[in-house]
Amino acid sequence: MHRRAPSFHPGLMTDMYHPDSAYVSWRSGGNGLTTFDLYTRTAPFGGAYLLVAGLEAALEFVQAFRYTPEELKFLAHIRDYDAAFLDELAELRFTGEILALPEGSIAFPNEPLIRVTAPFREALLLEAGLLQAIGLSTLIATKASRIVYAAEQGHTRRVAEFAFRRAQEPMTVARASYIGGCASTSLLNAAYEFRLPATGTVPHALIEMFPTEEEAFEAIAAAYNRYTLLLDTYDQRQAIHTAIQVALRSQETLGHTLAAVRLDSGDLVADSIYIREQLDKADLGNVRILASGDLDEWKITELVQAGAAIDSFGVGTTLGYGAGSLEQGIPGGALGAVYKEVWYVDEAGTEYPKMKIAGAKSTWPGKKEIYRHPNWQEDIVQLAHEPRPDSYHRLLRPVMRNGEMIPGSLPPLSEIRELAQENLKKLPPEYRALNVEQPYPVHFSEGLQALRRQAAQLVGRENGLLNGA
Repeated sequence: MHRRAPSFHPGLMTDMYHPDSAYVSWRSGGNGLTTFDLYTRTAPFGGAYLLVAGLEAALEFVQAFRYTPEELKFLAHIRDYDAAFLDELAELRFTGEILALPEGSIAFPNEPLIRVTAPFREALLLEAGLLQAIGLSTLIATKASRIVYAAEQGHTRRVAEFAFRRAQEPMTVARASYIGGCASTSLLNAAYEFRLPATGTVPHALIEMFPTEEEAFEAIAAAYNRYTLLLDTYDQRQAIHTAIQVALRSQETLGHTLAAVRLDSGDLVADSIYIREQLDKADLGNVRILASGDLDEWKITELVQAGAAIDSFGVGTTLGYGAGSLEQGIPGGALGAVYKEVWYVDEAGTEYPKMKIAGAKSTWPGKKEIYRHPNWQEDIVQLAHEPRPDSYHRLLRPVMRNGEMIPGSLPPLSEIRELAQENLKKLPPEYRALNVEQPYPVHFSEGLQALRRQAAQLVGRENGLLNGA
């Protein structure tokens, strides 16, 4: 039985409560100009920073957002909306403004990654799609940057992304991992689409197909000018001697070169040291040793600190879904980004700061800007109308105005990766570390703090939360 591939319906890329809420807004007549901030309250993986990614997907989603007749028919089937409301949805397009941190930027908790200003219903309906686009890519890019950082300590070691078979969104993972510093991907579709370097070795099944490991190695060596051999199908210490014999013969008879050997299991420290010694004795010092197998930034750190003779790492599963670590007691799998209303202008032009009062989850009202000290000593979040601090750099950039993309808002992936790597190098070492003692200092301006107090008092009066109300 043929199964049709799922189709993409931008107007339905919302949660159920978004059109429901838009309907209440429509019935009540409230659709004033509204500002939302998208941000996180904490940095992922026990670190200090976020490596921002996903803006391209987010803006493509915004541009594509609309309701087709088929989608409106579906909405009418599952909910008894007024026909005039569905008529409005048929014409709905994003007409607002978006400011965002460019992909490859470094951000910290409580800083807006995206600032959206539009009529209430437009801005609200975009919530889930924006969170998904920014949240997943930023999670994976940050994870990749941490893995690359662990691999490069004291020595230049490349990291290859091997996540396809376990990634929840393989194309997104490959792109974000490249931004984060991975040198290549194993997924050919991603290599084609994003023009990424593609790398891979061979599976155990190919070795097992031959009667002996030597015959398998011979076949691989004969097939390629430069080749990689997988050593741990049976016994990696015996396999390296077979690999050396085959490498020397193929070099002599065919001119083919053994470029690398891969270990996917076993004692990676002891085995890699042994294999390096054997390769060096055979005058094969240029052969790289690649390790893979359920690796993450903490395991790679342990290998490097233990003196493993590993030149590069292949990382799949933990990159594929942005995993945390049970051993380290660190959660992962989601960024935890939120999208909160911070400002509202009603139809009469009256402006209102908006905030949620919920203890540590209380929000910061107002249209904001972020400024960074030139030497990364602090970031300041302040109201948009407050003057820029002397010599500080503005971080948010306009990317959409009047519903139209601003030219240059989506640079090539190669430029995004370059910006990311430059920013990671500038990030002070104490905040680049896998586990941090103190968070990066993010300060809120006096004007923003005063507005928050004002908004809290306003919310308290209107909802009877103040003493004596």
